[in-house]
Amino acid sequence: MARYTGPACKLCRREGEKLFLKGERCYTTKCALERRAYAPGEHGRMRQTGRDSDYSRQLRAKQKARRVYGVLEKQFRRYFDVARKRPGMTGLTLLQTLESRLDNVVYRMGYAPSRTAARQLVTHGHFLVNGTRTDVPSMMLKTNDVISVHPESRKNEYFKIMIEEAAQRTCAAWIKRDLDHLSGQILRVPERAEIDGNLNEQLIVEYYSR
Repeated sequence: MARYTGPACKLCRREGEKLFLKGERCYTTKCALERRAYAPGEHGRMRQTGRDSDYSRQLRAKQKARRVYGVLEKQFRRYFDVARKRPGMTGLTLLQTLESRLDNVVYRMGYAPSRTAARQLVTHGHFLVNGTRTDVPSMMLKTNDVISVHPESRKNEYFKIMIEEAAQRTCAAWIKRDLDHLSGQILRVPERAEIDGNLNEQLIVEYYSR
């Protein structure tokens, strides 16, 4: 299973904004963007901030979306091809597809501080989908699917503490969360207003339509 293993803060600095890839750390002064608010690399400070080309803006929009959801290029392109074949707006369908990933849903429920942490929890088999244990973070969920913490995992100290932490995190409106049973159910497909507003799906469509 391919995944990015480099420094997460480097990705935020390259995009010039916080992507919240490291959970709670991103809200503190330890955030790399707070200390070095310029692009990484030898010439990061010298990069021009003038008008970007259309291609540059399209590329940055695509890269930002990939990094936010923790998806590599080959898989991201596959999601786009699937979205393009479905009825409706391609860009919105793409984002809804990304939101339907199991690791993202675990994060949206508040059971992990970041998508990276959610991915690790899923990979270690701590979650059930409709009563079946799964360790595939990219598993696509559908309406009425139920996600819950494995009974054995509830004995883990992390999940004992997580209940209090999850209560302080906002759960997505399209998911019904049950903190008492450490579970959640997909109520519907998320609307555009409920997805990260900093993502520009139209530029992504234009990038792949060149």
